[in-house]
Amino acid sequence: MTERLTRLTGLAHTAKLPAFNRDVLKPGILHLGPGAFFRAHFAPYTDAALALGGGDWGIEVASLRTADVADHLNEQNGLYTMLVRDTEGTVAHVMGPILKAHVATRNPDELLARLEDPAIRIVSLTVTEKAYGFDAATGGLDLKHADIAADLANRHTPRGVIGYLVEGLARRRAKGAAPFTPLSCDNLPSNGAVLKRLVLDFAGRVDPELKAWIESNVPFPSTMVDRITPASTEATYRDAETLIGRVDLVAIETEPFTQWVIEDRFANGRPQWEKAGALMVEDVSAYEKMKLRMLNGAHSLLAYLGYIGGYEFIRDVMDDTGLAALARRHMNAAGATLDPVPGIDLEAYADELTARFANKAIAHRTYQIAMDGTQKLPQRLLEPAVEALADGSKAETYAIAVAAWMRYALGIDRNGKAYELRDPRAAEIAALLSDIPRNGGAVAAALFTLPGLFPAALTENLAWTEDVANKLDILIQDNKLPLF
Repeated sequence: MTERLTRLTGLAHTAKLPAFNRDVLKPGILHLGPGAFFRAHFAPYTDAALALGGGDWGIEVASLRTADVADHLNEQNGLYTMLVRDTEGTVAHVMGPILKAHVATRNPDELLARLEDPAIRIVSLTVTEKAYGFDAATGGLDLKHADIAADLANRHTPRGVIGYLVEGLARRRAKGAAPFTPLSCDNLPSNGAVLKRLVLDFAGRVDPELKAWIESNVPFPSTMVDRITPASTEATYRDAETLIGRVDLVAIETEPFTQWVIEDRFANGRPQWEKAGALMVEDVSAYEKMKLRMLNGAHSLLAYLGYIGGYEFIRDVMDDTGLAALARRHMNAAGATLDPVPGIDLEAYADELTARFANKAIAHRTYQIAMDGTQKLPQRLLEPAVEALADGSKAETYAIAVAAWMRYALGIDRNGKAYELRDPRAAEIAALLSDIPRNGGAVAAALFTLPGLFPAALTENLAWTEDVANKLDILIQDNKLPLF
């Protein structure tokens, strides 16, 4: 039986190893949510920054829910493999900046102790949009969100990310310690501003003086993150074992492209991420809007149409010339809603996105991208659709994308097989769709009433909503995926 990955010695010569001394690392970063994207993005940037810029910025990670990743990381002394795949082959990089992993559900006091420790200077997070507990209609806390409600009732024993951050900052303030910098790396527009708004909202409800202290002392830099990272499969683990010569139960795979834009506002230092290629800026908004609208918007469009059409992976959808052309048309439409982005040629960016989506070495499932649609649609598709209509566009590709999401929301594929929506509002969607005719007009009319999702500028635009309904009717009635 092959030995587990637990040390850097004795690995296959094909493995690329950390180019820094792990023995000098000290815990400086606590990362919440050690999923595949963190392991393909944040950790590799930190690994490269340590190699190129020095420092002792070790990472501890914490899972707020499941224990498997954290346990496997501890079993492997924080080491794991990142496979970078393209059409020319796969390269295995062994990552070294992680020191320890925690499981909040198993030992919440341990996580609170790390948040309180002044040695932790950055608390970063990749917890997905739905974990933030924000109300899309108000922009503030969703008081019905299970974690928010529980943590407001029991502020000193939190279970959700906002509760943990507020309690950690409260303990810092109480002991006169410097705050940590909360660093959101989730796909949310103005993610730092969103996180700040929610933290202040929560703090104001439990301790107004704490709210004032946070507002005066804690920066919340926004970031833009980009790297396509499909879910790991048996092939991921098998290839990692072949390339490094060890069993790795937290191996991940990703594409060669990576991008990170960070607002350079930190309370108590940071790694030299710019040495690893991160772009440190004053304002990230132009970059994140570009990415959310051009990349993520086109990705969602391809995911919904692709899943409806029976395509398992995005690369397969891109083999359909009609759908590939539609994706490019949508990128162009999204680009037309953007202000100039410093240093970026949008036409070249669209070319790059097209090539990335078509990368045969990346198996990114349409079903994975399609999840959590109600959390993703506003920033990816609905907000730019409003702007496009206001500028006189028919916003047709947005109508196609929304119709595709609505068809997906029916939860039944073209062969009549049911599937799980994997959306935090799945129960509300199912209730709206129960006992109504299965035609475009009825389904669209029902879903347009989903509270807080669709802006009035869209639902009150009769020409656009009729276009959505007509396109949805085609998707519902036809067995073959139509090309628009």
